[in-house]
Amino acid sequence: MMMFADTTRGKPFSKDPAVIEFGGRYLMYYSLPPFRDGRESDGWRIGIAASTDLDTWQRVGEIPPLSPCDRNGLCAPGAIVLDGRVHIFYQTYGNQTNDAICHAVSADGISFIPNRTNPIFAPTGDWTCGRAIDADVIAHDGLLFLYFSTRDPAMRIQMTGVATAPLASDFSRDMWTQRCDAPILHPELPWEGECIEASALCRHAGKFYMFYAGAYNNWPQQIGCAVSCDGLQWQRVSDQPILPNGAAGTWNSSESGHPYVFEAHDGTCHLFFQGNNDHGRTWYLSRRIIHWQDGIPYVEDQNRLPYRSS
Repeated sequence: MMMFADTTRGKPFSKDPAVIEFGGRYLMYYSLPPFRDGRESDGWRIGIAASTDLDTWQRVGEIPPLSPCDRNGLCAPGAIVLDGRVHIFYQTYGNQTNDAICHAVSADGISFIPNRTNPIFAPTGDWTCGRAIDADVIAHDGLLFLYFSTRDPAMRIQMTGVATAPLASDFSRDMWTQRCDAPILHPELPWEGECIEASALCRHAGKFYMFYAGAYNNWPQQIGCAVSCDGLQWQRVSDQPILPNGAAGTWNSSESGHPYVFEAHDGTCHLFFQGNNDHGRTWYLSRRIIHWQDGIPYVEDQNRLPYRSS
């Protein structure tokens, strides 16, 4: 079983994975916390690890602040390869309701050039506080769909929205169109608590699937899934988590959270996620292979299919 954690901050700590295949290897981007040792400009960063088999990972770099708006921190990346270049969409950190989504591009997957208009997106409307975090993107029908998490005006309920931009654009701020005037998915089930976040998109059998994190960190956070025909209107595939937190004593007993779906060149889909068993003092990244039965996804170490929503 894959287990990875960056130890450059003095303890095993990696969150919010995003994985691509690029340049003959796999690259994984993930969130790194501050050092908290008194150094200046010490905020969240994005770490980079490389692998040739999706199981063994080695740290190969780190992304520092790229624009004035992310000088307090940057994290929670989403990644995609378009026309031979790596694009990351990430959030600023430490700015409360002003946190927003930024964009950067790279020719080698390690060194990134920021979008000149960063931040490129934050939601509007009376349903949201205006904050945008946890970006993920998927290309479809000439558009890039950007999924994000936001909160209600009271900053209590975390929920999901979507925007689109032309694939042929530079993804600058004026290219994005918000495609919702209400959350496309918000917490409703008991296990989801007050939070749905970290959308992770893929396609299967002509439909969109969104894996998502339900409940805030260590409540425990668990992973659910919803399905859509157009990427805009969503319905849960189950009223139970697709990937729950682990049993007492296991490495992910505090949570299985913040998913990311990577489709390999052989067509297999891999669910990357974060977990821990100490209520967030450390964080590890792992993965499971996604299987499908009658349009319902399940992971390889689950003994039964999730129940369908009633």
